[in-house]
Amino acid sequence: MWLVIFIDLIFLNIELFGIYSFWHLISPAGVRYLSVNEVILCWNVTFLLSVLFVNPIAQNRLSRPEQVAARVFKTGLLQQLLFISSIAFLGSKLLTVPLALAQVAITLVLLFVSRMLSRELIKMIRRLGRSSRKVVYVGSSSNVVELYKNMGKELSTGYRIIGYFDDAASENYGEKLPYLGTVSDVISYLEANQVDQLYCALPSTRSSEVREILTYCENHLVRFYSVPNVRNYVRRKMNMEFINDVPVLSIREEALRYPLNRAMKRAFDIVFSLLFICTIFIPILIVVSIIIKIKSPGPIFFKQKRNGLNGKEFMCYKFRSMKVNADADKVQATENDPRKYPFGDFMRRTNIDELPQFLNVLKGDMSIVGPRPHMLKHTEEYSALINRYMVRHFAKPGITGWAQVQGCRGETKELWQMEERIEKDIWYIEHWTFWLDLRIIYLTVRNTLAHNETNAY
Repeated sequence: MWLVIFIDLIFLNIELFGIYSFWHLISPAGVRYLSVNEVILCWNVTFLLSVLFVNPIAQNRLSRPEQVAARVFKTGLLQQLLFISSIAFLGSKLLTVPLALAQVAITLVLLFVSRMLSRELIKMIRRLGRSSRKVVYVGSSSNVVELYKNMGKELSTGYRIIGYFDDAASENYGEKLPYLGTVSDVISYLEANQVDQLYCALPSTRSSEVREILTYCENHLVRFYSVPNVRNYVRRKMNMEFINDVPVLSIREEALRYPLNRAMKRAFDIVFSLLFICTIFIPILIVVSIIIKIKSPGPIFFKQKRNGLNGKEFMCYKFRSMKVNADADKVQATENDPRKYPFGDFMRRTNIDELPQFLNVLKGDMSIVGPRPHMLKHTEEYSALINRYMVRHFAKPGITGWAQVQGCRGETKELWQMEERIEKDIWYIEHWTFWLDLRIIYLTVRNTLAHNETNAY
C-alpha cells in the first residue's frame, strides 16, 4: 500500500507544480495566491486524508482494473474537495469553476495512471518471489478448488500454493498440486513448515477438527480462512454480513443498497434530467406535438402503468407512437405493427418516443439508466416463466439500460430472448458503478446516431 501511495504522491506533486506555475501565469494583479509551501502542505495532507478514508486496493492480489478505477474516482474527488475547500479557507480566491473542473479531471487521470503503474510494478515484484504468501488448503470441496484456480493462475498474484490436506488424495485439484496428507496431519505439517495462510473447507459437522486447526493458526501467526461449501446451491459472488454477532451470507452485492451510491445516482438523475428538460426537450416537445396532432388524431402522450422499484406500479410517459387502440396494455409492438403510424415508427427507431420519461426521472419513478420498465401484463407473465425475473425490480427502471445497449431491444418472440434481457438487467444491478452508467449513456447515444439498433421497433 505504501508503494502505491508513494507513486501517487510523485504523480500528484508533478501535477501540483504544473498547476501552481499556471496559476502564476494567469493570476491578475492584486489577487492573493498561497505560497508554494502552503499549497504543497494542503495538497499532500488532503491526499493522505483521502487515502485514509478510501483504500487504494491497487496493491490487492486479485484486484481488477474497474475496481481500481472506482477507488480512484472516490479518492480523487474527495482529495480535490478537501484541497479546494482548504485553500479557499486560507484566503485564496484564484480558482474559478472551469479551472477547478480541469484540475479535478487532470487529478483523476493521473491517479488512474499512477495506480495502474503501481499495480503492474507490484505484480512484477511478486513474479520475482517477493511479497509472496505460502498457502495450504484443507479439504477439496468445489469452492476451495475454484479458489485454487484463481489464486494459482499466475505468479503475479504472489500466492505460492504448497499443497492440500484431505482424507484422501483428490482428483479435483489435478495432478500439479501436491497432496500433503490427511486432516490429522495438518498441525504437524504447520509445526515443521512455514505457512502464511490456511484455507479450510471442512464441513461444519467436523467442527472439532476445524477448531483445533483454527486454534493452532491463531497461536502461531498463520492466517486462517474458512471457505464455506455453498457452490452446490449458489454459484455466484456472495457478501458476508453480520446481524449482531451472527455471520450471514448475502447472495447478491448491490452497490445501490448503500445510501451514498443512491444519493450520487439520484443527484446525477436530477441534474441531467433538469438540464435536458429545460433545454433540448422543449423544442422537441413543440415539434413532435405538432406532427403527432397532424399525423394521428389523439393525445400527444401515451401513459401506461408499469412496474418500478420493488415492483411498485407507476405511470410511465411516452410520446404516442401508435394509433389509439385497445391492445396498448396487452400486446407488445412488433416490427410491422399495423398500429404504428409513419412518424410514430420513426420515433420508436430513434428513441424519441422515450424522451418524456425524463419527467419520470425527475419525479423519482425512474432513473436515467436501469432495467427497462415492463408493462404489468408482462411482469405477471414472465415472472411465472423466468427464474429470478423479479430481481430486476431491486433497482429503479431506466430510460436506457445495459440490456438495451447490448442489443436486447424490440419484440421478444422467444422466451430465451427475454431470459437474456433479464440476465443482463441482473448483471447491471450486481455490477453498478457511476462509470458504468456513463458508459451506457454514451453507448445509447452512439447506437442511436449510428442507427445500430436494428431491433428498435
